[in-house]
Amino acid sequence: MSITTAIEAGSSGSDAKTTSQLIPARSSSILHRTPWRPPVAVSAQGIYITLEDGRQIIDGSGGTAVTCIGHGHPAAIKAIKEQVDKVSYVYNMQLSNEPAEELAKYLVDSGNGAFELCGFSSRGSEAMEGVIKLARQYCYETGQPKRKNFIARSLSYHGNTVATLSLSMNPARRMPYEAILDHDNYHHVSPAYAKRFQKADETEEQYVERLRQELEDKFIELGPDTVIGFVTEPVVGATTGVVPAPKGYFKAMHSVCKKYGALYILDEVMSGMGRMGTTHAWQSFGDGVAPDIQAVAKGLGGGYASIGAVLMSKQVADGIRDNSGFWKHGHTYQGNPLACAASLAVQKVIAEDNLLENIRTQGAYLGQLLRHGLQGPNALAASVTFDIRGGGGFWGIEFDTDGKPVKLDSPLALIVKERCLVNGLVILGLTGGSNLEGTKGSHVVLSPAYNVTKQDVEKIAEIFIKSVEEVLKEAAV
Repeated sequence: MSITTAIEAGSSGSDAKTTSQLIPARSSSILHRTPWRPPVAVSAQGIYITLEDGRQIIDGSGGTAVTCIGHGHPAAIKAIKEQVDKVSYVYNMQLSNEPAEELAKYLVDSGNGAFELCGFSSRGSEAMEGVIKLARQYCYETGQPKRKNFIARSLSYHGNTVATLSLSMNPARRMPYEAILDHDNYHHVSPAYAKRFQKADETEEQYVERLRQELEDKFIELGPDTVIGFVTEPVVGATTGVVPAPKGYFKAMHSVCKKYGALYILDEVMSGMGRMGTTHAWQSFGDGVAPDIQAVAKGLGGGYASIGAVLMSKQVADGIRDNSGFWKHGHTYQGNPLACAASLAVQKVIAEDNLLENIRTQGAYLGQLLRHGLQGPNALAASVTFDIRGGGGFWGIEFDTDGKPVKLDSPLALIVKERCLVNGLVILGLTGGSNLEGTKGSHVVLSPAYNVTKQDVEKIAEIFIKSVEEVLKEAAV
């Protein structure tokens, strides 16, 4: 079935409104992360995914901002096949391998002097776990054993392990595990979320200064010589829906870290590796302030490999090399040859095809279409579209239906996500993030591949806006 047929078939009646109605009842031996078995993808090419029922849908979110050169790219496939013929696995404490060494050098060089060494992981949560351990090891190795505290932000998300959930402050994801999380060594300050939390009588500069002072006060409260570092996302991803910080925020936070000898740590698992239109998000959305330690993942492998990486400055690298000489952390598949070969191919495609420039251009166009279709003078969704923000290949749309003449059984973002799937588009629909308790909020994330075309962007925007309007018409009181 063509995408046009799928859209027409899915948009006409109430018999095709929800994901659960769309999916045939069928048992599964997988303990899924949804209350139903998701549709099964059987093939994919470019931005299109074919499902088991023959429907072809557009991948508008790249999974969770993972797919950055599309599906089925011949360069990535070729690299994986060639590496299988050479060596598929070696254990990183016994042997290194060529693609791992080459990928590490590429990543170090990508920082233009910001980074000295790289360590690998198998995913984003694991990369952030490695960040936590590396930061503590650095303090231990350099004679600062009292440093044991991390400071992160409310409405942040840094991973799904027990330690990274402790570092995070995503209330919904933490809730079942609160009793086993570490509440002694992980602390939180306010998010940099001006649209929600900047006071009406504050300038942007005053808001940034208030947040800077709050971070410094937290250092003083804990004892400045007990703080390992401050951890932050340059652009907050799923938790609040692509929220950049105000101008000057990261310079201010960095200044507090340097004042007290703590590490400035960035989580670019979701926003990094080109997603914001620059290789590293801090280069465009982080005041240009390089970190001491940084995690990357999703766009590194682009969906062709399960991989993450930890990048570190010369200061941190020397702190390790001059003492024990090695990273006291690792996993079985760290630096896997197949994963590194695939990731290296992905990064070469991005560079050789000039995809960062393309996603900056197409991303700006996507933002323009979204604002016109959702917030324009004749837009049906104008009254419920609270904000549209983003850059490059990362865009968030936040809805707010409080006091509006609509009746919904679920948050609007979740209903729109279901309708988009029926209409032939995969997006991320999420809740929480509009208040500090994580009990309010409704936002959507769009994150297409970097080689998306103008025509692709128009299709994504068309289906998305159409889906929002359909839901609102049906929910009108």
